[in-house]
Formats: sequence, structure tokens, C-alpha cells
Amino acid sequence: MKVVLQRVKEASVTVDDQVVGQIENGYVALVGVTHEDTEEDVNYLVNKTINLRIFEDENQKMNLSLKDVSGSVLSISQFTLYGDVRKGRRPNFMKAAKPDVAENLYEQYNQKLRAEGINVQTGQFGATMNVSLTNNGPVTMILDSGVE
Repeated sequence: MKVVLQRVKEASVTVDDQVVGQIENGYVALVGVTHEDTEEDVNYLVNKTINLRIFEDENQKMNLSLKDVSGSVLSISQFTLYGDVRKGRRPNFMKAAKPDVAENLYEQYNQKLRAEGINVQTGQFGATMNVSLTNNGPVTMILDSGVE
């Protein structure tokens, strides 16, 4: 499982020209799932998402976590994180989990963040989405549960 976190000042996601999720101050989380992922991977990435200290304190040092700044998450399912582009000119998505498996783990990730008191907004799983954001920094981190 992979999550790309982008620290943002604001972000929104639209589906069919309708805003379905919107946040201020927090992360856009692009969430990708592969075949071997389990609830253990979800738990690891939820912990990292909440506690990673990449928000600046009063001394402009990255010492604060999402919880420390009362930040939100705009969570977007992103199967293309497991696209393999090493051969040819078109990505191979064989490492991406099947939609039913991926959606279940993606929803677990969102629910567990909410259970920790995080405001989570989402896109629509499987839909074509337009994501708009103001990257803060820019600061972008790639979290990987270790399973490839």
C-alpha cells in the first residue's frame, strides 16, 4: 500500500463538475492498494499519516503532526500508484489490487483516520476526478507499507 501525502493550504475534488470533497490545511492523500495489502498495512499508514511531523512550528521547523495542527485529509483513491512503466510506453497496472479489494482497504484507511478524530473528505472510488490543491511548501511525502 502506498500513500502520497501533499501538504496543502486547501484542496477540493470534483466529479462530473460537482465538488464532492473539500478541505483546508492538511493533506491530499493519494492512496494506492496492491494485492498483498492487509489491515496491518492500513494501520501502519494511518499511524504515519496522523503522526508524521511535516507541519512547521513557530520556528519554521517541521515538528508538528496533522493532529497537532488540527489538519484534515482529502483522500483520493489512486490505483495508478502501482503502474509499472519500466517496459513499453503504456503503464501496466497488474500490481494494482482489484477494485473490490482496493475499495475495502481504501475505506478502512479513511474510517480509521476518522476514528482518530481526523476530518476526512473523499473523492469517489473508481470515478474520474479532478483534484485542485494549493500545495503548502511544497511538501510531498511518499509513504509505503513495504509491500510491493
